[in-house]
Amino acid sequence: MSGKNLFEKILLQHGVDGTLSPGRVVDLPIDQTLTQDSTGTLAYLQFEAIGVPRVATKCSVSYVDHNTLQTGFQNADDHRFLQSVAEKYGIIFSKAGNGICHQVHLERFGVPGETLLGSDSHTPTAGGLGMLAIGAGGLDVAMAMAGRPFPLTIPEVVQVRLEGVLLPWLSAKDIILELLRRLTVKGGLGKIFEYGGPGVRGLSVPERATIANMGTELGATSSIFPSDEETLRFLRSQGREEDYRPLHPDRNASYARIETIVLDQLEPLIAQPHMPDRVCRVRDIAGLKIDQVAIGSCTNSSYKDMATVAAILKGRSVHPKTSLIISPGSRQVLAMLCDSGALSDMVRAGARILECACGPCIGIGQSPPTGGISLRTFNRNFKGRSGTPDAKIYLCSPEVAAVSAIRGEITDPRSLGEPVSINAPETYPRDDNLLIWPSSQPESVEIVLGPNIKPIPRNKPLQEDLSGEVLIVLGDDVTTDDILPAGTHIMSLRSNIPAIARYVFHQHDPSFSEKALNKGGGFIVAGKNYGQGSSREHAAIAPMFLGIRGVIARSFARIHRTNLINFGVLPLLFDDENDHSQIQPGDKLYMEDAAAAIKRGDVVLRAVNMTKKRDFYVRVVLNPRERAIVLAGGLLNLKQG
Repeated sequence: MSGKNLFEKILLQHGVDGTLSPGRVVDLPIDQTLTQDSTGTLAYLQFEAIGVPRVATKCSVSYVDHNTLQTGFQNADDHRFLQSVAEKYGIIFSKAGNGICHQVHLERFGVPGETLLGSDSHTPTAGGLGMLAIGAGGLDVAMAMAGRPFPLTIPEVVQVRLEGVLLPWLSAKDIILELLRRLTVKGGLGKIFEYGGPGVRGLSVPERATIANMGTELGATSSIFPSDEETLRFLRSQGREEDYRPLHPDRNASYARIETIVLDQLEPLIAQPHMPDRVCRVRDIAGLKIDQVAIGSCTNSSYKDMATVAAILKGRSVHPKTSLIISPGSRQVLAMLCDSGALSDMVRAGARILECACGPCIGIGQSPPTGGISLRTFNRNFKGRSGTPDAKIYLCSPEVAAVSAIRGEITDPRSLGEPVSINAPETYPRDDNLLIWPSSQPESVEIVLGPNIKPIPRNKPLQEDLSGEVLIVLGDDVTTDDILPAGTHIMSLRSNIPAIARYVFHQHDPSFSEKALNKGGGFIVAGKNYGQGSSREHAAIAPMFLGIRGVIARSFARIHRTNLINFGVLPLLFDDENDHSQIQPGDKLYMEDAAAAIKRGDVVLRAVNMTKKRDFYVRVVLNPRERAIVLAGGLLNLKQG
């Protein structure tokens, strides 16, 4: 009889029994939740609509780390709303300036073996600490805070076996870039990546977190590391030794497959525009002039990352034609850089220091120049995400970024000579002044709603017959940034669906929202992996508000598919993928008796292209719970019904 892997052990410890075979849907109890301010406002409006008096989780944290640029009243109003909700309903509130949610959660709240559900796609970062951490839409997180289990479709578990040790100038970023090079952004769909092998022992928790963070770019449900002596060392350094729990797979644990990476065979890697899987060796494109280097984000903003960069910059200067911007991941990291003198080394080298927030990663500030080349330690390089439509964004390790900033061109860091060496501190400073704890008198707390915060629009129950025009036809790997862009202005409208809906597909077709409203909605047609990237449920709610009845695609990204269902928008699959090429914008589609067929559990629907006078078929792959949700017009409607 085979043993249990980490994923199976955590599920069993949470009372999930029976056969844990891929594809089975189980109810997973959630211990912790996290939200951030760009998704949190809607999540808490949804939580209020559920109508429970207090969160039921062990720990729920509301972070402010995305919309920290306050050029108008909207973001500040959202933050005031979030703080009042947290005080009233039993949620810890992390104020602006305290840091990026994933970095702070590692430092202050993550517990090995517990489950974490977050309204941010990079929630699996906590897998570096041995948590089963999953990104989801805000409504799923609201349900978890209300005490409802998370409906998890059991994924395949792939072991990534790490052998050997990293050579000088190599880092954890190179490990995950190598996996992306091999497997692509679709390689993790329906999978969890569990890291093991002797090479794991040489990775610190922040390094493990970097790898787990970018498992999201593979499309994975989650990524997880064992909880071992290195985990204990990290928790002890944070003053949280009591949270340590050992967690290892059984020796004879079974996996769907094993992917082996020999660490001492790696060399510095870089992802080219405009996808994280367009990976090549740094030396293959060395010498390319760069306009900007950005170091930080939830992927590479730990103290180890920052101290490494400071050591490389010490006594050197940023190239005259390159801008270097650095954003530490948390106030703890920033304080340590100050105390050690590393921040002075950065400043003297010519770096521009930003606040502890997401910032440039989501197109809020520091957009590159027209046609500019930006080298970033972030996790995504989607076209236009930086705020400059024609910029070329490359992803790399902090080591590559720092050396390249000095040279003014993409540079293999090994050319600098002797590598820098950074030792992890025995203790990290604890300063929780920007963490606000829930009120002891919640009944006295008044929820503060600003004028930009609008009620969540509701969908109608599914119509018996579906009809409408094809409003847009797209290819593969459409991201949530494509559906609803980020950036300073648009993100300030996250709590106002009628306002933000004007920007749906704005980068592809600026007239899309007006066209959808004028035509009474319709259909979206796309290729493979539709909705990859961010967990932003706005990319489902805003099209629903515009009247979108369904999205017909070759395949869907996990979180976005769930978000569509949660708001009553049908995720439909081409029965024959070749039919995608037969549909054009303006074609009018009709599906007779769709609601009755879905209610019966039919898997295939007949669709008629009225314009081209031809039939094609779409598959409706929904479990009983999902069918009930779409028939009701969304999860909130089902709840009230």
